[in-house]
Amino acid sequence: MVPREGGPTVRLVELMVRETCGSCARVAEQIAPIVGTHDARLVLVDVDSDPELAAEFGDRVPVVCIDGEEFACWEVDNAELAAELAR
Repeated sequence: MVPREGGPTVRLVELMVRETCGSCARVAEQIAPIVGTHDARLVLVDVDSDPELAAEFGDRVPVVCIDGEEFACWEVDNAELAAELAR
């Protein structure tokens, strides 16, 4: 969770991506409206920008992490994501 200035904390949704990954772009476009509807923050993280992330995720992108915990890999169910963000 990310503290919001003057308000409650906001859920942090990180999407682990690669610049050359078409599926990553598709999932980012798919989940952005859901994340926005739940007043969460979406951050795209290029795994190739950090050797540790590149080693951890390898070819396993896109990966959605919510508040530091892995939520989904490759495919995201919109209803499940909305339910998790509503918790």
